[in-house]
Amino acid sequence: MTSEGYAVDLHVKILNEQVVQRAKARGLDALVYAPHFIRLPNIRARAERFSDEELQIYPARELFTGTWQRRRHLLAVGLNEQVPDFLTLDGTMAELQRQDAAVLVPHPGFLSVSLGIEEIRTHANNIDAVEAYNPKYLPHHERRARHIASETGLPTFGSSYAHLTRTVGEVWTEFEEPLADEAALVEALQSGAPRRVVHRDGPSHALRRALEFAHLGYENSWEKFDRVMLQGTAPTHPDHVAYDGQFDDVKVY
Repeated sequence: MTSEGYAVDLHVKILNEQVVQRAKARGLDALVYAPHFIRLPNIRARAERFSDEELQIYPARELFTGTWQRRRHLLAVGLNEQVPDFLTLDGTMAELQRQDAAVLVPHPGFLSVSLGIEEIRTHANNIDAVEAYNPKYLPHHERRARHIASETGLPTFGSSYAHLTRTVGEVWTEFEEPLADEAALVEALQSGAPRRVVHRDGPSHALRRALEFAHLGYENSWEKFDRVMLQGTAPTHPDHVAYDGQFDDVKVY
C-alpha cells in the first residue's frame, strides 16, 4: 500500500478491469491514462467508464511531436480539444498553451524519443514537470533526468509508464493534499504543488522494470511504424478528418 497523501500514477498506457484492480490493491487514488494514437474523446470515454469513487482516472495524451525518426514526446493533462501527433514541437507547445493544459516531459533525454535539456530550457516557461523516474529507466537515465530537473529548476514527477498490467502501481507521484478532480490535478501540476516521487524496490520491482524495458523493442519497431504511418490515416495523424485541417500549418507529414 502507498503511504499518506494523494497517490497518482501519472502515466499508464493500458486500462481495463485488471489494471483498475491492481491500482486499487496498490493503494493508488488516481491514474492518468494516455494511450498512443487514440483520440481524446475515446480516451476520455474509457477513463470515465473505469472511474469510480475509489479510483479516479484522468484522460491525457502523450503527443508525438516531429517526425517518426526525430520524435519528441510531451504528456498533456487537462486537454479540452483534440491535438494530433506529428506536429512541430513549437506548434504543439503553442496549442497546449492555448488550451492551458499541464505539460509534462516524460522520460527526458531517454533514447531518441525525448526532449533534451536544451529543448526543455527553450520551453521551460510552458513545461510544468519532468519525469524523474519510471520503470524503463536504467540508473544513468534516472541520474540524467534528475540532473535535467535540477538544471532547469522544474518540478519532477514519476509514473509506472505501464504498458504491462503488472507494472501499474510500481511508481507513483504523491501529492500532499487531496485532489478532487481533473482540474485540481492540472492546477497541482501547474503550480508546482508539493509532491514526492515514490517507487517500489526489490526483486519484484527489478523484474517489472526488465519486462517493461524489453517491451521497448515493440514500441520502436518497424511494424508499429508501418501500422501507424503507412496503413491508412492514423486516428491521431493531423491529416485525419477529425482535425479538419486545423493543424496543416504546423504538421510535419
